[in-house]
Amino acid sequence: MTDADYENMSAFSCGVKELDDFFHIEVKECVQRHYLSAYSVFIETGEIVAAFTLMNDALMIGSQTEKDDFIEDLKLEADEDIATFLNRQSSYPAINIGHLGILEKYQSMGIGSMIIDLVAATYEKHRQAGCQFITVDALNNEKTIKFYHKNSFGFQTNRDSTSPTRRMYRIL
Repeated sequence: MTDADYENMSAFSCGVKELDDFFHIEVKECVQRHYLSAYSVFIETGEIVAAFTLMNDALMIGSQTEKDDFIEDLKLEADEDIATFLNRQSSYPAINIGHLGILEKYQSMGIGSMIIDLVAATYEKHRQAGCQFITVDALNNEKTIKFYHKNSFGFQTNRDSTSPTRRMYRIL
């Protein structure tokens, strides 16, 4: 993002206070300190309609019981060979979509899904580093969870079911 993008971001609102505050106050410093990369989606008029961040991540499994459950769940979405290979690993490289916001008047038009598909296609095609999953720490509300489920994300654990965010993943 350019300095002009950060300036234009002050008018951006996805209607979720935590995300709006992040994009208005924190995003520039996070980028400058190499914590994450930030991206924005524009329309022809130059209006920002979506913003999102990416950062390196790893999917970590806390206990053998959780790992067994995780591998069993993977067998439902992936073939046995993939599950067997992943079972031999202790952690799983991932790309994290840290923040994803769509301008309120453009929500429910498929833009968020297109961004997720773009991230997935990018990391599946350009194998510059290991990346087996996309992860998100989704706000724990019905609308957000439904959106990520619709985009093929599952819960990493049920331990965070009452937390403000839920850790979710999508296999690449």
